[in-house]
Amino acid sequence: MNNFLIILPIILPLVLGYASQFIKFENDEKRAKYSIICTTINSVIVFAMIFMMRGTSVNIFTFTETLSIKFRIDGLGCVFAAMVSFLWPLATIYASEYMKHEGKMLKFFSFYLMTFGVTIGLAFSANMLTMYLCYEALTFITLPLVMHAMDKRAEYAGKKYLIYSVGGASLSFVGMMIILYYNHSIDFAYGGVVTFSNTPILIAYLLMFIGFGVKAAIFPLHGWLPGASVAPTTVTALLHAVAVVKAGVFAIMRTTFFLFGPDIVKGTWVQNVVMTIAIITICFGSWSAVKSRHLKRRLAYSTVSQLAYIVFGITIMTADGFKGSMSHMLFHAFMKIVLFYTAGAILYTNHKEYVDDLEGYAKKMPKTFALFTISSIALIGIPPLPGFLSKYTLATAAIKEASMSNILPFIGVCALMFSAFMTAIYLLEIITMAYFPSKDFDMKSLDHVKEAPSRLLIPMAIITALMVSITFWATPLFNILETVAKGGF
Repeated sequence: MNNFLIILPIILPLVLGYASQFIKFENDEKRAKYSIICTTINSVIVFAMIFMMRGTSVNIFTFTETLSIKFRIDGLGCVFAAMVSFLWPLATIYASEYMKHEGKMLKFFSFYLMTFGVTIGLAFSANMLTMYLCYEALTFITLPLVMHAMDKRAEYAGKKYLIYSVGGASLSFVGMMIILYYNHSIDFAYGGVVTFSNTPILIAYLLMFIGFGVKAAIFPLHGWLPGASVAPTTVTALLHAVAVVKAGVFAIMRTTFFLFGPDIVKGTWVQNVVMTIAIITICFGSWSAVKSRHLKRRLAYSTVSQLAYIVFGITIMTADGFKGSMSHMLFHAFMKIVLFYTAGAILYTNHKEYVDDLEGYAKKMPKTFALFTISSIALIGIPPLPGFLSKYTLATAAIKEASMSNILPFIGVCALMFSAFMTAIYLLEIITMAYFPSKDFDMKSLDHVKEAPSRLLIPMAIITALMVSITFWATPLFNILETVAKGGF
């Protein structure tokens, strides 16, 4: 089989998305259907690649002996690409209805489709240069989505997103140059390609961790993420649950386990620094979510905290921690996209944005709030739903590494427990208010409230159903993730 087929699901959405700007559709409905069909076809192609071409690679262009554009389908790339490819068509179905509320569908669907291709390119990158280029491209191609409304708030959020992302990527670039100077290879290989450790090498890792951590919203470089909540909900869900923030944690996984190797960093001062950053971010994000009264901003701060769970697992620098990180990367994507989509459904149907406005809403939007409740329970970590499984895996991995001389992993477990408590507060407050309004609340004031349309509900219901079903086949899934965490698959 021609190995160049690997780039098909990368190139196809870019071409189809760009071409859609020049196709004269009769109406926005047909434009949306075009996007749904294109994303579905591309997702099928990605899954075909995962099953038929796993382990293959292709060199697209060689600059020097050590610098080339190269793609490869390996275990970690398959996990990330499968997550993205399952969710993207469903997200497009949701967007086909929601964007009627926002307008400018030509621009939106064009960039939305092209973003899919760049994200798959990131997943299948075979070396740091290729991943870095895709990472930068992801910033620029999602910028028009963040600035979709093109009002002052959107422009400010876009500028902030651009400055943070490009600044972070610049730090990663410096780290990559240090590795090239000392090591001569930046190709990914499980266990890392760095053969020795010294202060510049450790500084290079720290620079790349912080640089890629910007998209993962690590404290104190998280500021762009809550600000980006001014974008349409379809975009914020893409940013906060699927592509952009997960690109950040994915890049940190690649850097830690496939470029440097955990043995280079483990036990050094750098491990203590990055683990401390993750622990602080877990607590800060949860506390900020409790304080926020704006629904989407509350969910955005929740994302800051939940992403730090994934980063914490990476900083444990073990296969068990890696497995826990991958599991939470997957499960968080399902849980958080539903939460954002329910917030979007409320905004789209009833124009409400604040937590305090949702009193009694579950009586009028029973389907929407049922999905919100299930996903909230999962995110809190109540067994046997997936959120509990991933958090338990992270906690047990940390406990294994904790000792009298190394208490940071234990502190991390305490941070997970604190965050779970805070998560229960900021999500159960919404659920309680929606289902159990105060005695003096006038339900007649909600006569105008309507349930979300089916095109918003169906994607949310499918994602929620899959999330719940994971409970019943968690063992084979975790077996796959364990294999990937140990360099297999």
